[in-house]
Amino acid sequence: MSAKSAIDLQLNELSQLSPQGYYVGVHIRLAAPLMAFMTYPQAWVDHYTNQAFAMRDPTIAWGFATTGATRWSEMQIPDPFGILEQAAEHGLRYGLTMSCGPISSRTIASVARDDREFSDDEMARVLAVIERLHEMTEPPESLTKAQIEALRLIAAGDRHAAAAAKLGISESALKARLVSTRQRLMARTLAEAIQRAKDSRLL
Repeated sequence: MSAKSAIDLQLNELSQLSPQGYYVGVHIRLAAPLMAFMTYPQAWVDHYTNQAFAMRDPTIAWGFATTGATRWSEMQIPDPFGILEQAAEHGLRYGLTMSCGPISSRTIASVARDDREFSDDEMARVLAVIERLHEMTEPPESLTKAQIEALRLIAAGDRHAAAAAKLGISESALKARLVSTRQRLMARTLAEAIQRAKDSRLL
């Protein structure tokens, strides 16, 4: 099973457990997640973004302060901007927030529903999914010398033909190296792969 398929399998399970959607930010470093997945209602996403709630969100503050899982109704974090109350007005009336991993590479996620509180069993199942997502998206500790060489040339602005010539390999061999690098970094594009490599100090 490919990494993408394995991730999709976990996200499908998360969708079944969160009728009003979810947000998952995996391996947050320097305030930005390595990957993010979200299925919240678009109206709430737009409102949340327009109000710049990310820096004020009590669920994110909780996620950076501790690890584990909590219901929103039990969260002991101030919410002076009434973000959870506004979320409820958009159908996210009941929610859970989960957090795992070291503070230098934290994964924070929230799930919501509109009909009732999440049960203890559901909370345990959601936390297990988030922990699996955290593990399977762990950035690699290293790339091969060939992968680094190829990625470094592309990052420097070389086109495929020029980079291949510098490495003394065919263009198709270069493309194969770049594909393997992108897959190892779980990136959708080369630009994303380059950024992830830099973020992980692999370049």
